[in-house]
Amino acid sequence: MSQEWIDFLENIGITVGIILVTILAGFLVNRFFKRLIRRSTEAMKNDPTNYLFLRHAATALVYIVGFSAAVYSLPNLRTLASSLLAGAGILAVAVGFASQHALSNVISGVFIVIFKPFRVNDRLTVQNLTGIVEDITLRHTVIRDFENRRILSPNTVISDEVIINSDFAEDKICRWIDIGISYDSDIDLAKRIIAEEALKHPLHLDARTPEKIANGDPIIQVRVLSLGEYSVNLRAWVWARDAADGFVISCDLFESIKKRFDAAGIEIPFPYRTLVHKNLPQPKPKDEVEDQKY
Repeated sequence: MSQEWIDFLENIGITVGIILVTILAGFLVNRFFKRLIRRSTEAMKNDPTNYLFLRHAATALVYIVGFSAAVYSLPNLRTLASSLLAGAGILAVAVGFASQHALSNVISGVFIVIFKPFRVNDRLTVQNLTGIVEDITLRHTVIRDFENRRILSPNTVISDEVIINSDFAEDKICRWIDIGISYDSDIDLAKRIIAEEALKHPLHLDARTPEKIANGDPIIQVRVLSLGEYSVNLRAWVWARDAADGFVISCDLFESIKKRFDAAGIEIPFPYRTLVHKNLPQPKPKDEVEDQKY
């Protein structure tokens, strides 16, 4: 076997070894951060957002460095890469345009991690989509909706959107319970039933300030919100520990209030209109109608 073949096989072996080491290093880095995230979130209750993003960044860096070293370990590929870098200005421009969007996603991801408009496990509403933030990668943010589907939003897109974060600053939430009753129904009775049902729910919170407690303000406020075309619209303000409890409260209260309204004879009306006809022909006299029968 000639010396050229021996050198070629040695270079191939070095390249394969670098690739294998890179894959192993990427696996170990990824596994290390997974353990770190699990321990920090379970034991110390730390926010996993920074660790998750750092895990993706460190893993990507390992693969970039490793595969770059593998390319430069082969003389032929090293010469080709040097030629491309030295003389391919057009290629560099094309690659620059192609990577511009990817780089902007990475930068947006860094800004999300630094400024924290949302974190992992926060409940978000973006473009009428609601879910829990599951991960923030170098390119996109992963949101799990309540049908267990994953919504992948590029970091640049979600950074430019108006976000409703139910867990920002505090988890406590005020849930609106809007119910319409007919104009013939007893408003005071309806308000009392709504307040009683809300107070009976085990998940409701007393969010009154000491000043409101001293003033004797009720725990559940129920007011007439508006007078609609066919209903008197009532609203109750019910506080819950978080958005998930608030959703459960609203579902349960709509059911229990409907049953109480049925028992009390309070109508929840459906849309209807009263039509008045004008300039109709006058009805014929009764005698004339009788004559027409014969």
